[in-house]
Parts: sequence; structure tokens; C-alpha cells
Amino acid sequence: MRKLFTSESVSEGHPDKICDQISDAVLDAHLTLDPKAHVACETLVTTNFCLLAGEVTAHGKVDYKQIAKNTIKDIGYTLPEIGFEAERNEYQVRLHAQSRDINKGVTSNDGAGDQGMMFGFACNETKALMPYPIHLSHRLLERLSEARRKGEIKWARPDAKSQVTVEYENGKPVAISDILMSIHHEAGISIQAMQEEVREKVINHVLKTFVPTLDYNGKFNYNPAGDFVIGGPDGDTGLTGRKIIVDTYGGMGRHGGGAFSGKDSTKVDRSAAYMARYIAKNIVASGVADRCEIQLAYAIGQPEPVSVRVDTFGTAKVKNISHIENAVVEIFPLEPCAIIEALGLRKPIFQKTAAFGHFGRIPGDDGSFSWEKTDMAEKLAAVLL
Repeated sequence: MRKLFTSESVSEGHPDKICDQISDAVLDAHLTLDPKAHVACETLVTTNFCLLAGEVTAHGKVDYKQIAKNTIKDIGYTLPEIGFEAERNEYQVRLHAQSRDINKGVTSNDGAGDQGMMFGFACNETKALMPYPIHLSHRLLERLSEARRKGEIKWARPDAKSQVTVEYENGKPVAISDILMSIHHEAGISIQAMQEEVREKVINHVLKTFVPTLDYNGKFNYNPAGDFVIGGPDGDTGLTGRKIIVDTYGGMGRHGGGAFSGKDSTKVDRSAAYMARYIAKNIVASGVADRCEIQLAYAIGQPEPVSVRVDTFGTAKVKNISHIENAVVEIFPLEPCAIIEALGLRKPIFQKTAAFGHFGRIPGDDGSFSWEKTDMAEKLAAVLL
């Protein structure tokens, strides 16, 4: 049986992603001065305007307006005619101290910063152990960003979207059915010329690098609504935390509903979701299962998870799924403070997560993307296989 599955991604210049990056830049600035900072920063952008709001309890003074301005400039919004330009925007800050009630529950008991459930997912479709549709959607926009910044594609502006549809046969990816890209561009460039340049410099490059074995019929929808001259925050208001499916698994795995960016790691929305991905990825890397989804759930102010669940969708090499769940509880730290310690989440490593996906990336020497390591796979295999 053949079925289609589609996922999308957005570029670092998409309005929502501008906000995610600013919020995480604020978080990183505080963590640089105070590794135990508590931060929950939200950002809004629209035409010539940027607003920061939320809660911060931390030592050290941070210049929020300058951080926002620098982030916007680095993304590439430096042209006045775009209607959103780093030096000309109005900036407002509405950040205040965290609730004493929440702060007490977190600091006095090493508890979770909120209630909720978090999911982690992995599958063996790609080397990154991510589903093909979202993995390719991210890689297309990474390559577009590289080409734009290097001047290889001169007409491209920072805002863009991608969408990839993959054909599956009996649960296995066999072909790319459709690729769609919408790119903010300067005026006066023909759609056909842009389409041909993107196909040559972006799509062909990504397919050759990441999917040499999948069939592709060449179907490519480019800017299907026509011109995309008015873009970025001038064309659409952006908010932190609106791209939670883009940030995770493209809809292939479930989502607990909590966003990541702008939150320090006492917020289990972020830290437990990273741990859940770490566990799922190591289970798949170990050969224990071809697909794995982990659910963790927490109560605010309490350190122990209220539930731990493993689902391998019938792909486990172990007869009793409870054996995997028991191994997860025994091997992996699940209390918020232990997760933070194990994954090194007090470091200023978060701004780079805020575009092109939090998962499926290469772990960095600075401790970033530590949840993408597969260093527990051999231990899991030894225990379970």
C-alpha cells in the first residue's frame, strides 16, 4: 500500500522564526552571565516593530533591544524597503520577574517548571534518524540560506518556506512526490528564472547530498501564488512558539503542545522534549526498534515524571515493550535537574536551535544538540538484545 506524507519547514527569516531566534538569543545572553537564569521570553514582530515580553529572574544586566537588533541584522533584514529593518525598527521591552510561586516550586524542590506531556521520536529512514519529509524540508532551506548569504542567489530575501511530500510503501519511503518552495524576493524577477535557479542551486544539491536513493519525478511548485515581494514581518506578523511542528518532527511524531524557544531548561516543555528525543534516537540507533516514540509527563514543582511511555509501532525486536520502558527508567535521567546536567542545558547553546529544526542536527563541540548523540545505543543493545 502506498501513501503520501507531507512536512514543511520555514527559513530563519520567516516572521515566527525571527521571534524564536530573538527569544533564544535573550536566553543565551542570560545564561552567559548566569547559568541558572530562569527565562521565559516571547517576541512579536510586525511592520517596523519588535516587542519582547515575558519573565526573567537572573543575575546580570542584558541589553534586550540590542540583542533583538543584532539578531534581526544577522538574519539579513538590512534593507529599508523591506518594511522591517534592524536599525529603523521600533523596539519595546515588557520583561519582568518570574512568579515567586513558580520560582519557589522549581528552585526549592528541583521540580518541573510546569505540568505537561512531552514527546520524542526517531526512525531509521535517514542517517539523522529523522523522517524524510521534515528532514528534507529543513535541508532545502539550509541550502537556500547558504546560497543567499554567499551571494549565489542574489535576488533571494530571508523569508522562505519549503514543503516536501514523500511516498511510502508499506511504511518505507520510496519516492519524493512533490517539492514546494516559496521564497521572498526582490521585485522584477521572473518566476520561471527564479524557479530554474532554485532547482539548480538548491534542490539538486540537497537531493544529491541527502537522498541519492529515492526516486524523484521532478515535480517542483515554486511561489505558487505568484510574486512574493512583500514578505517577512511586513507581510505577516510573527510570534515566538508558533512553529512547534516545524521545530520537531513535521507531524510524523506526536507533540505535547509546548514550544521551545525563549525558555530555559527548567521548563520541561524544552528539556524533557530534548531528553525524549535523546532516548528515542538511542533506542533506534541500538537496533532495538526501527521507530520509537517516547512520552514523558510532569507535574509542576515535582521532580519525578508522572508517566513514562514507549511506543515502537510494532517494530521492536523485543517481545515485551515493558522491558524497553524499564530500561529507559533505569538508564536515562528523567528528573528535570538531572536532564539539565546530563545534556548540558545551562550553556548558551540555544539560538542555533531556533531555525532549521531542533532535531536531526549534528552535535557541536560547544555542547549544542547534545540530545542528538547516540552514545547510549550500545548500552541499550546490551541490555535488551
